[in-house]
Amino acid sequence: MILARVEGALVATRKHDRMTGKKLLLVRPLTVDQPNAENFKESNSTLVAVDQLGAGEGQVVLVVQGSSARLGMTDKDSPVDAVVIGIVDTVDMGKRLLYKSQ
Repeated sequence: MILARVEGALVATRKHDRMTGKKLLLVRPLTVDQPNAENFKESNSTLVAVDQLGAGEGQVVLVVQGSSARLGMTDKDSPVDAVVIGIVDTVDMGKRLLYKSQ
């Protein structure tokens, strides 16, 4: 699973038939790469993920890729590589709260 922040939404008027009506989000992976980290480190790259949960811009989400992404869809034959499977409420690093949804 990938922890990511929602950067925005994508609109594609022409797409595969199985993708009709699917919400597409632009998400940026997040890491905590220091033992005493107090903030997330944002990746330089972004992903496009299908969102069936209603995540919004700025929220932190859980994303899966590959065959796990297809399993996260209601239509298992959808041509997807990344799906939002959770909207994060909090990220707790021991005694430090790195994220709390608003």
